[in-house]
Amino acid sequence: MRGAFLALLVLLGTGLGGCALNPATGKSNFVMLSERQELELGRRANQEIARQYPRYADERLQAYVQRVGERVARNSHRSNLDYRFTVVDSPDINAFALPGGYIYIHRGLLAYLGSEAELAAVLGHEVGHVTARHGVQQQSQSMAWGMLGQLVAAGTGVGAAGDLTNLLGTAMVRGYGRDMELEADGLGAQYLARSGYDPQAMIEVVRVLKGQEDFAREQAARRGQEMPASGYHGLFDTHPDNDRRLQQVLGPARALAAGGARESNREAFLGHLEGLPFGDSEGTGVRRGRHFYHAGLGIALSFPEGWTQSNGAEQLVAQSPDRQALMAMTLERAERTPEAFLRARLGGQRLVQGQPLGQAGLQGYTGIFPGHPARRVAVVFKDQHAFLFVAVVKSGELASQDARFLEAIRSLRPLQAGERKLAQPLRIHLVRAKAGQRIADLAKDSPLPGDAEGTLRLLNRLYPDGEPQPGDWLKVVR
Repeated sequence: MRGAFLALLVLLGTGLGGCALNPATGKSNFVMLSERQELELGRRANQEIARQYPRYADERLQAYVQRVGERVARNSHRSNLDYRFTVVDSPDINAFALPGGYIYIHRGLLAYLGSEAELAAVLGHEVGHVTARHGVQQQSQSMAWGMLGQLVAAGTGVGAAGDLTNLLGTAMVRGYGRDMELEADGLGAQYLARSGYDPQAMIEVVRVLKGQEDFAREQAARRGQEMPASGYHGLFDTHPDNDRRLQQVLGPARALAAGGARESNREAFLGHLEGLPFGDSEGTGVRRGRHFYHAGLGIALSFPEGWTQSNGAEQLVAQSPDRQALMAMTLERAERTPEAFLRARLGGQRLVQGQPLGQAGLQGYTGIFPGHPARRVAVVFKDQHAFLFVAVVKSGELASQDARFLEAIRSLRPLQAGERKLAQPLRIHLVRAKAGQRIADLAKDSPLPGDAEGTLRLLNRLYPDGEPQPGDWLKVVR
């Protein structure tokens, strides 16, 4: 063990790693990547992210977010980088940064912001991660622990030692999370102030996300479920807006902003939200109750009553109410016959109870892939697309849910003309509040699923019980 540690120290001392001055904080950080390597790491990671997260197809909004992001980045500690800001076509409330200046914000988060300054606050926070090289620091820690694990395993002859050390290293890296997020908040607030925005917008974003957290907790309690995990990383999702440490890191930014006019640009920002899809988009497919509609692919299908759907970038997943039955649908290119396609995907492994599918003019094939647990697998061809299904019961027999799995698979059909409207998303629209108008009134005829009133309050910064003033801009969904 001692020899492994000494070997690691020798490796680190020969140029594979060391301490470097952080360009944003002036602190000395342990890093194992040069700036050139950092840029290459970000470029490769960005290619992978682009495959997993669809770009939102509104170039006017993309250009606006890029302009706001560039304005903040120009006033950062690493203004020389080529920053790329991208809106992701996802209803999730999230934003993240890759090394080298690749920054993503989900349109789901955009919907809940109230001004350009708040958008700049989110982007500034992510720019702060880039300028402080947080991704490089985490990657360096992971690399160091991975090297140590290999050396320990080689020195002891026990391969599991490497896995154990990697787990310890991962835990250590995650332990830095709160400090890094606070650091990114402080840097982002400074960049806001230098760019002419009010750094108080950072606090406003915290309030937006705290409202989301409170709403999710309330909804979970009503359903008798556990509080769901938060989607947005960092301090934003875990601490109230009066957190002493957050107030402390915002202090320098407030000093920079003192005495000067600060921009909010609320109306300009809201104008860019007009028509923004809320929830699912046409490009990713629309969930309506137990049904799913996709205009681009020209399909519709239905899942059992009470099942929930998760519409990800790469797959559509449905779960039973007890979360024991799971069914995923992915999209591939059709080739050969449905049976040959399915058997090829199984790599020649055994398929039992195979049978052809013929539904609404579409051809497919299905069978059971034995194992522990056994899985129902199927493929349905439409045009040049192959819709591949895998279904499983986590603990229990496949037979307990197999009839429901087959029913869902056989429901896949071409989208009918009368269903085209159902494949269109709900969208945000801006209206002026009238005298005496209440959020409950707007919610009565709202197509929003679930607690429409609570959602509208969150969108308009009126959660839990605020009411609009006459003439206020209001976001409605229809």
